[in-house]
Amino acid sequence: MKLYYATGACSLSPHIVLCELGLPHELVKVELSTHLTADGQDYTAINAKGYVPALQLDDGQLLTEGPAIVQYLADQKPAAGLLPPAGTLERARVQEWLTFIGTELHKNFSPLFNPGASADWKAAALANIERRFGFIEKALAGRDYLTGGAFCVADAYLFTVVNWTRFVKIDLAPWPTLAAFHQRVLARPGVQAAMRAEGLI
Repeated sequence: MKLYYATGACSLSPHIVLCELGLPHELVKVELSTHLTADGQDYTAINAKGYVPALQLDDGQLLTEGPAIVQYLADQKPAAGLLPPAGTLERARVQEWLTFIGTELHKNFSPLFNPGASADWKAAALANIERRFGFIEKALAGRDYLTGGAFCVADAYLFTVVNWTRFVKIDLAPWPTLAAFHQRVLARPGVQAAMRAEGLI
């Protein structure tokens, strides 16, 4: 498998899942500002959406969208327990978190990375992020991970998004449980491996 990624972007989530599962993979870095891969290919010719992540399967098919990719990967090694079996409420809970992180948290970070975003837009996005962090803070009370005591693919996604706070200078002090979650996930060997490969640590 081949993962198209940008350093520290949302593609870090499937990268973490690949490392957690020990699945063999090749990394291809994409420069999002130019839409070129590290070896000079036009990334939009590979993925017409133009953004990461994209996972090229061994048969040449391309899978895009982080939440879809992490679920596909987890299903390749179900015994690892990163995603409950299809048809169970437990799986739906993980999908519930993946959707919430993608639509309510991830997208609100976009203006903070956009130099063209107005001050009002950024302020509104920050207020939304703070409200969502408050919700997650309560949800994590008394548990190590989003769905309980076991790490799942939604935790990889949440970690990736929370990690952006250091780049946009959001202090996690008001959400100590979320901050502890971030540090707990950061300490995992699979996460460390992905972070090192991307030059983030």
